[in-house]
Amino acid sequence: MPVLSDITSPTLLLDEKICRHNLQVMSEKAKRNGKKLIPHFKTPQSHLVGKWAMEYGIREITVSSIKMAAYFCGQGWDNIHIAFPFNPLETKNLSDLAKNQSLSVQLINEAVTEKLAKELENPVGFFIEIDAGYGRTGVEVSDFGLIEAILRKAKSTDKLKFKGFYLHAGHSYYEKDIQKLYEQTRAALGMLKSKYRSEYPDLITRTGDTPGCSVIEDFGDIDELGPGNFVFYDLMQVALGSCKREDVAVALAVPVVDIKKERKEILIHGGGVHLAKDVLLEPDGGKNFGEVVFLTETGWEIPSQRSFLKSISQEHGIIKASDELLSHIKVGDLLGILPIHSCMTADCMKGYTTINGQKVDHAEG
Repeated sequence: MPVLSDITSPTLLLDEKICRHNLQVMSEKAKRNGKKLIPHFKTPQSHLVGKWAMEYGIREITVSSIKMAAYFCGQGWDNIHIAFPFNPLETKNLSDLAKNQSLSVQLINEAVTEKLAKELENPVGFFIEIDAGYGRTGVEVSDFGLIEAILRKAKSTDKLKFKGFYLHAGHSYYEKDIQKLYEQTRAALGMLKSKYRSEYPDLITRTGDTPGCSVIEDFGDIDELGPGNFVFYDLMQVALGSCKREDVAVALAVPVVDIKKERKEILIHGGGVHLAKDVLLEPDGGKNFGEVVFLTETGWEIPSQRSFLKSISQEHGIIKASDELLSHIKVGDLLGILPIHSCMTADCMKGYTTINGQKVDHAEG
């Protein structure tokens, strides 16, 4: 890898080939099922990755904040959806952005709906976010009183256009039976579509979790898919069965600063400020903050013997090393770390370098 000789500190590497493959696979899956793919770009947060996505027919994206929406404005997107219960303190910012960019938001209560109805100067679409078991946020799927109160408030202005219902089945990250979970998701969105379609014939339904969108084939009459993490994937998705290690498109390049062969430990420059502190548990109860790959001229290779970060602090990381790794590595070498949660690692690093040395933007960079 030509770029390796220039790396002296933790650097987030992005394999364009793997990333494009992930975009292509999910795009083809959506088309095969007759769905529109509207990926959540809180994972890459990158203009360049957005251009790659457009090459696979993706014309709309989802973001998680006004700030992120502003970053993607002017890039040619047909619509940018802000998938977070709308923060009423940012009403003016939303209205200003909507002057030149088609935007939509998520509403979950009357108060915010009323504020937008009164203060928006430019039109904005909205989804009502539905909670059908996740429990994080959203209107309870059976709370028709609140759903209709939101719709009534929105009708008081021509600046709010009802688009449909959004359901993030986030419990797919800890529920083992994803098939059963998706039966509930399909049923919830199907019921709402049936109930409100006569009054709103153009309403659409969208779901957006990566584990479900990666493994489910039957999405019923759900109209749109909005996964995000699939663009890069990570070890959490590997553990959930969403992908293979070979599908993870980012790896943190880290310098080796010490080796304790008698303890089978390797000290690296790479810690919580680079990887975040998402963790998986090992079978023995130990912690796993990321797994080692060997960096090569063309990307990285997965070792036959697994080594992983067993502990991290702010800048330090300690690898529990295999015999294979100890025989390959010396102080001053670089190793790659596949992240547990690629979204958080990318946010920490605020930018990428491709395996060919190209610098890639990030919204926080």
